[in-house]
Amino acid sequence: MTHDKPTTGGFTKTAGWLDWYNGPTKPTLTLPAGAVDAHCHVFGPGDSFPYAEKRKYTPCDASKDQLFALRDHLGFARNVIVQATCHGADNSAMVDALHSSGGKARGVATVDRHITDAALQDLHDAGVRGVRFNFVKRLVDFTPKDELLEIANRIKPLGWHIVIYFEAVDLPELWDFFTALPTTVVVDHMGRPDVTQPVDGPEFALFERFMREHPNVWSKVTCPERLSVAGPKALNGASPTYLDVVPFAQRLIAQFPDRVLWGTDWPHPNLKDHMPDDGLLVEFIAQIAPDEATRQKLLVDNPMNLYWPEEKHGA
Repeated sequence: MTHDKPTTGGFTKTAGWLDWYNGPTKPTLTLPAGAVDAHCHVFGPGDSFPYAEKRKYTPCDASKDQLFALRDHLGFARNVIVQATCHGADNSAMVDALHSSGGKARGVATVDRHITDAALQDLHDAGVRGVRFNFVKRLVDFTPKDELLEIANRIKPLGWHIVIYFEAVDLPELWDFFTALPTTVVVDHMGRPDVTQPVDGPEFALFERFMREHPNVWSKVTCPERLSVAGPKALNGASPTYLDVVPFAQRLIAQFPDRVLWGTDWPHPNLKDHMPDDGLLVEFIAQIAPDEATRQKLLVDNPMNLYWPEEKHGA
């Protein structure tokens, strides 16, 4: 795995943010056949796919070829590529990656209310199966909820779902909007819980209630490197543990085994203090899903049901 660190196309990476780790270890955990990395991104390259004018950050380039090389290195069979905010509603880089994947990738797009039905169909034909609504204020500007609901109703006939990204403290004010969405809803990174709070405390209990009362809601048990306060620590001298995140992911997997997904979040944008080794992130799966049957659901059955429902399980 090699990486040309400078961002291309005349763009300069946001100061202070780390480049992705270009020497991932080979995981010792054997993934089930057909495993899906259900949350990852492509950035640029900027000389081919310029970054959005109104972006909040500029990442380093992270190309489709580098993503697919990582997929093979880690032992995954497929990817779900999520549109990054730095590209705005221009899904060209993500769609190009889908076209180049040989059917091994699906996408989650960002669209606005002005997109035509023909353009939505083109995205569907390319492999897009969802749209992302981002409510993290430091990453995006506010989009009126009536516009988002309009988009939700337009993508519903395509069988798409909605991915939502928000901070845990904002769930109460967003509850009514989220529960009015007419599609399957997938939450990024467990709703970003504050892992310094008890796993059985009121904040995470509200998120559990959100999933329990609304069976259309799924969650990605992802990004321990973003959520952890303790950071990675050695387990038997090798694997990261992110011990403060483990109970939260375990709890969701135990309660909602058919509605959880996992992904690397490669290339991990906006990190300043710690850039994870993706090979060791794969080892982390064994801590939150310790048996083969659970890993089969988390990594194969669930993402296949959501993104490749027309296919039988497996690679």
